[in-house]
Amino acid sequence: MDLNTLWFWLIGVLFIGFFILEGFDYGVGILLPFLGKDDDERRVLINTIGPFWDGNEVWVIAAGGTMFGAFPHWYATMFSGFYLALVVLLLALIARGVAFEFRSKDARPAWRNFWDWMIFVGSFVPALLWGVAFGNLMRGVPINAQMEYAGDFFTLLNPYALLVGVFAVAVMTLHGALFLLLRTEGDIATRVRGIVNKLWLVAFALYLVTLIASALATDLLTRPTMPIVVALLGGVALFVARRLHRQQRDGWAFGMTAATIAATLLTFALTLYPRVMISTLKPEWSLTIYTASSTPYTLSVMSVVALIFIPLVIAYQVWTYYIFRQRVSKKTIEA
Repeated sequence: MDLNTLWFWLIGVLFIGFFILEGFDYGVGILLPFLGKDDDERRVLINTIGPFWDGNEVWVIAAGGTMFGAFPHWYATMFSGFYLALVVLLLALIARGVAFEFRSKDARPAWRNFWDWMIFVGSFVPALLWGVAFGNLMRGVPINAQMEYAGDFFTLLNPYALLVGVFAVAVMTLHGALFLLLRTEGDIATRVRGIVNKLWLVAFALYLVTLIASALATDLLTRPTMPIVVALLGGVALFVARRLHRQQRDGWAFGMTAATIAATLLTFALTLYPRVMISTLKPEWSLTIYTASSTPYTLSVMSVVALIFIPLVIAYQVWTYYIFRQRVSKKTIEA
């Protein structure tokens, strides 16, 4: 394995870690206005992700920084082409972060209700736009011979990309609901358990539709068989998640939705490789891990840095989840 291939897969691992961890954050935020019946219950829901959400975002910062260092042409083409969508995503994330901090600054119900809906918007919009972005990378976008994006904002809003975006919202919402079963108790947990089956039906149906659409709208079927196998395994994991949930084995069910997210992103990476952005104008104008990469020296230095710091980041996050492993309830909020 050369360094170009190594860094392609390392970026893939960073994105998988991000969507598994931030995915349940988004899911809890999307469910917040609907599951929390009063201020205390909404505070409980927020506190389930309170110690984790900003740490989880480190993974996407690391992925973006790594992309810039290892594949600068990929970074430049994607961030310039998807600029407006990324600005909307960033504004939604800012609103979400501000909402976590501002919500408790005033006890008025209208104030808190407004910021609760900002948490919803700041969770729903990024989940949707991340799916749209990856759908466009999977389908391909107009890139010219100068490695420049030749479309506009509305080019990105094609039916396939929007379908992937809706699927991303559905699976992250289900992922977040299963996380709440691990972190809450009492009435909230009972209410969550009652909606998981409905969320699962939507997520599983969208998974099947997205898989069929991917076979029709992308070159998935022309690639080696591995992407198809991984995609089917992701569907199996999602199916098993429902059975485990019915047996109240919530930790394993949560692990299965995490496996589905990982399998979805791995299918994307296997279909894309060795390309990083597909040109719909001419196949030879597609960006690859070789045409978009930095120098071998840069990749070598980055490999040493990653070898040192990635284990430290993982160790820190494992410690954080261990420290805040207790369930959250109204009693703990009152205390």
